[in-house]
Amino acid sequence: MQTYISVFLLALMATYILTPLTKQIALSIGAVDIPNNRRINKKAVPTLGGIAIYLGFLIPIILNMSLNKTLIGILLGGTFILLVGIIDDLYELSPAWKLIGQILAACILLFFGIKVEFITNPFGGMLYLGYWGVPLTLFWVVGITNTVNLVDGLDGLAAGISAIAAFILFLVALQEGQTFAAVLALTLASSSLGFLRFNFNPADIFMGDTGAMFLGYMLAAISVSGALKSAATVTLVVPVLALGVPIFDTIFAIIRRLHNGKPIGEADNGHIHHRLLALGMNQRQAVLSVYGISICLGLMALIINGANLHDAFVILGIVIVVLIYGAWKLGIFSVEVPAKGNGLEKSNFQDI
Repeated sequence: MQTYISVFLLALMATYILTPLTKQIALSIGAVDIPNNRRINKKAVPTLGGIAIYLGFLIPIILNMSLNKTLIGILLGGTFILLVGIIDDLYELSPAWKLIGQILAACILLFFGIKVEFITNPFGGMLYLGYWGVPLTLFWVVGITNTVNLVDGLDGLAAGISAIAAFILFLVALQEGQTFAAVLALTLASSSLGFLRFNFNPADIFMGDTGAMFLGYMLAAISVSGALKSAATVTLVVPVLALGVPIFDTIFAIIRRLHNGKPIGEADNGHIHHRLLALGMNQRQAVLSVYGISICLGLMALIINGANLHDAFVILGIVIVVLIYGAWKLGIFSVEVPAKGNGLEKSNFQDI
């Protein structure tokens, strides 16, 4: 318990102190987001805030945990993806180069033996993946890294969702007695909260791809080292629900674009935060609504993790049906703007 309290307070204070310093550095080197018709900010806002999140995470971990092969792999991978994000924020990497960087970062985990080794068999027992664990781990890490990056569309959205998801992973790790994953998850949640003080609407600083990719990568790495290595009932479902909003938002985006005959990689205004703004919510209301959804999904993850196989799949089925119905009611499967509320074109937010 002392370690948990220590890493939580230290991460919170470190990020809180380092974020204003990062802001000044970003301003001094011209690392700012300039307003345009694709961005929500009305004034130039410094970016690179992810550096403060990274340091706020790194400092407590170094001071409170003993280095081992797994921890070294996670920290090296996190540092690498941070550097990719910094380069992207400063020089705008092409999607191809960004993807290559994400794959290389995921390969660092594999090099240190961090991978998905088995998943639950719905008919009983476990399915050991063998070599198939390599592509699944790559897909998981790159996928989660990108989903958090995609959901970073409103002030405080990615930081808040990441904090909630990390805290849920912390509670799941406690359920399973996985101290290592629990410490990492709690530290990440705390560093995200420390940054949120400056990132919530109206934001003083953006995390940029530097922070969004780092948070996504770390959430993926922690879940692989924790929940996905658990012998619990439905190991894959727990982190999926804990990271539910960005994952399902991305899935719905793919379905929506295929349904409307659009390229999967083409930006549109149909993400969940776009739809909430279009219904007349302001930024804070939209972000708080998504927080609420994330908390509900996280609670479902905790319930499923403690349930038997039959109950777990029944609950999961209900959650999926509710999510699909809610997405349909919000119009997430359509690219059309609702007739009432603040039109998407009036919100002037960033298309993602």
